[in-house]
Amino acid sequence: MLPFLGGLYLGGAMGANDAANVFGTAVATRILRFQTAAILCAAAAVLGATLQGESGIRTVSGLTTQTQCTLTVVAFAAAITVTGMTIFRMPISTSQAVVGAITGVGLAMNDIAWDGLGKVVICWISAPVGAFLIALIVYPLVTTFFRRVPMSILLRDRLLWGGLIVVGCYGSYALGANNVANATGIFSGRLDGITDRELAVMGGVAIAVGVLAFSRRMMLAVGQGIMPLEALTAFVAVLSMAITVHALAMIGVPVSTSQAIIGAIFGVGLLRNRQNLRWGMLRNIAVGWTLTPAVAMILSAAGYAVFAR
Repeated sequence: MLPFLGGLYLGGAMGANDAANVFGTAVATRILRFQTAAILCAAAAVLGATLQGESGIRTVSGLTTQTQCTLTVVAFAAAITVTGMTIFRMPISTSQAVVGAITGVGLAMNDIAWDGLGKVVICWISAPVGAFLIALIVYPLVTTFFRRVPMSILLRDRLLWGGLIVVGCYGSYALGANNVANATGIFSGRLDGITDRELAVMGGVAIAVGVLAFSRRMMLAVGQGIMPLEALTAFVAVLSMAITVHALAMIGVPVSTSQAIIGAIFGVGLLRNRQNLRWGMLRNIAVGWTLTPAVAMILSAAGYAVFAR
């Protein structure tokens, strides 16, 4: 039971960190109140985890052989890493934390499925790059639509307001579908009487609790930290991130919503006004992405060395 509690703890930490990637822009631009955004995000994440989370769970479960001891070590090493980075307001990759922790234990046990690990790492790279490229396509299309279709400023604002809610819910759905595997994937086939669908549901609920209770700080950090965003750029960034993450969820690879949203914002920033990009923030995020798998790997390897005796 202790290992599974660690997984649920990780799900909560993930929700606290990753909710910012789907509704942070809307909250930061004051289009939505935090309470409204958190409720919508939590509900959509549970739905996504329930309906499409099982494929990613199977991918994560196959990276290495797990015992009760290693399950506990991996879950808590990843959760502690994510919690620490969240405290420092760094939008990190929970996928990197989990896979880093699994890799640390796998190296200690000399048991890693390198093919599966390689697939995950390749998709880590494709997440920010894919969202960046999609943003380069979506932004001109959206701006052209609003230039050419006659409408009042009030109607334009209402369309963007509604659009942010829709893409935020879609992004939250993709978050649940893709990232629930990070919380409960390692338990697939290792808990008597619990199916992958049930693991997906419980992981989705854990993510929702993290969103509702602890995500406010990160929403403001992501929404305001990389570049100033208004409704239109926020809409494009979240939509580009959601499309990317959902596509990768459908092929069963958990990736980073943090990396995807930042890739999307970077794409929008290059097209709109690259001078507004806050390069210092981007540098700090890159450092966080580098540290996350390394810290999780070290914690899990050390935990295995201590507790596996």
